[in-house]
Amino acid sequence: MLQSLIRRSRRILMTVDAVGGVWRYALDLARELAQGGDSIVLAGLGPGPSQEQAKEAQAFAALAWLKTPPDWMTRNEDDLDVLPQELAPLVRDYAIDLVHLNAPTQAVGLDVPCPVVAVSHSCVVTWLHAVRGQPVDGEWGWQKDRNRRGFDWANAVVAPSRSHADMLEACYGSIARLSVVSNGTRPGPKAERRESVVLAAARWWDEGKNAATLDQAASLTKWPVFAAGSLQGADGQRASFSNVIPLGSVYHDEVRLLMARAGIFVSPSVYEPFGLAVLEAATSATPLVLADITTYRELWDGAAIFYDAHDPRDLAKCIDCLSYDAQYRRRLGEAAARRARKFSPERQAAAMHDIYDRAALAVAER
Repeated sequence: MLQSLIRRSRRILMTVDAVGGVWRYALDLARELAQGGDSIVLAGLGPGPSQEQAKEAQAFAALAWLKTPPDWMTRNEDDLDVLPQELAPLVRDYAIDLVHLNAPTQAVGLDVPCPVVAVSHSCVVTWLHAVRGQPVDGEWGWQKDRNRRGFDWANAVVAPSRSHADMLEACYGSIARLSVVSNGTRPGPKAERRESVVLAAARWWDEGKNAATLDQAASLTKWPVFAAGSLQGADGQRASFSNVIPLGSVYHDEVRLLMARAGIFVSPSVYEPFGLAVLEAATSATPLVLADITTYRELWDGAAIFYDAHDPRDLAKCIDCLSYDAQYRRRLGEAAARRARKFSPERQAAAMHDIYDRAALAVAER
């Protein structure tokens, strides 16, 4: 009985990239796993990390950078075929007990003597379904097949919300061994004082972040709207603002300070498998105004104001309604903070350990 209560420590190899939201997800989870006794090796894909990113990661994990790009940064499927050969030596040299892949495509062809868990944070197929209402085809057609093969190859598959899990199965069909584990984040700074401003934070070059609706709404609001995040993507994508005040790329800790000072936090995204920035703002009790999409309803219903995702006037109306009522903002922020406590790193790590255990059992029973 006592043995069953003792959590088994593992040597975990976890893939990351330094460009997208996977970096923050991976570091927050890996840090919590390391504090619980696991040993973590982070294997990076795509453009290398900044000095600040590398320093943060190496405080609790080994960091290795590979030549393979993330799947969303290449249009040539062949670029991904070398990944198993890059991961296999790390599995051997670090005596890895479990591989945690942060994209199902990375599981294809990975022949290792340990369990493989694949997490779907997003993909081109579900992005096109949600953002443009169209199936994947043409130069991205291979993505659907490779994700499907990755789902089938992995010993366990994880989605960060029930909404995203449902969208995956709507796009790919039934996925065996699919579980939902919500993201988690560490508590944010507390607000000493609030400023009469609206803050949004995203990779604005991503069409799914819906920058145009935010910009149009900003021309109608009493409070100024600030946007943290890059306007240009690594593949040439670009967004621009005429009414929103762009802050550009901002260090993560500084973004969280901005969240704690903002009077309102807005997310206009039309595609969010989870929406980590919203959770981060909520931990600082910042009142939330969110696009009315299924993910946000699932996670934040009763703890946020929702608006028609494609209606800038509705967004501006919600912002102005809050800006005129300090008590309403305080109540809404407190509700967001209470909800955010459900998404702690401790709960996330415990849930992932359950997934790891089930994946290990599935391998052992083969």
